[in-house]
Amino acid sequence: MEFRYLRYFVAVARKRHFTKAAKVLGISQPPLSQQIKRLEEEVGTPLFRRLTRGVELTEAGEAFYEDACKILKMSDAALEKARGIARGLNGTLSIGITSSDAFHPKIFALIRQYQVHNRAVTVHQVEANMSCLMTMLAEGELDIAFVRLPCESSKAFNQKILGREPMVVALHRDHPEAKSGALRLEQLRDTPMILFPQEVAPGLYDRVYGCCERAGIDMQHTLQSSQLSSSLSMVSAGGGFALVPESMAAISPPNVTYHLLTSPELYTEIALCWRRFERSKTVKLFLAMLNGD
Repeated sequence: MEFRYLRYFVAVARKRHFTKAAKVLGISQPPLSQQIKRLEEEVGTPLFRRLTRGVELTEAGEAFYEDACKILKMSDAALEKARGIARGLNGTLSIGITSSDAFHPKIFALIRQYQVHNRAVTVHQVEANMSCLMTMLAEGELDIAFVRLPCESSKAFNQKILGREPMVVALHRDHPEAKSGALRLEQLRDTPMILFPQEVAPGLYDRVYGCCERAGIDMQHTLQSSQLSSSLSMVSAGGGFALVPESMAAISPPNVTYHLLTSPELYTEIALCWRRFERSKTVKLFLAMLNGD
């Protein structure tokens, strides 16, 4: 059965008249009548009763009309969906974030802005450490990923740096320096360092480790947390001090105070990564939004 037969049939059924339906379809009446006749022959039963001033549906025609309308509606929706995906107006976008990214307001403001302007796009968020995110991005499990630099493996992708963020000191409120304002790392030489695992963020780990080592911090007896965020729980329990991105100061565990670091300068950068030669329209829309296009 040719698909156009359904459109011709539905037009005639709605207008109850061949000439009026032909006008709506933009064809002449005789060819329309011929197409409907062929459709009835293919179905094997009359779908219309021919009247003096128009037509009416037969019982079989009524049933056929309901199904024809459903088929046409599904067809139109499928076409619109495909065209929308081609334009990037619908589809999916998988976004990777690190656990520390979850506290940076700019990231979720961007995601929210994208969702507001692209409501037909389903956005999936995946939280993992940077090594996992880079692997997932390379293997196509993610479309884009927010990471913290430095991150050596991110160099395999296109990057856009979104901002620079200082690292701050987290101390227990009973620490002798807790009532101080900004601190130098040298002031914490007698306090155990709580450090996240290297595999969580290798580049940032090396930067933090090097700065602490040069400041005279004992790096042979550090305490290890499972993530950047969990280091704050250890500080709250009196385990030592931690260095975390400034945006994580939004977390307020009991007994924890935050202090700017004056020496040495220690910072991390937030960057967006995506595959080179990316063709996805949903990704391109996200990048266009970042660029203000």
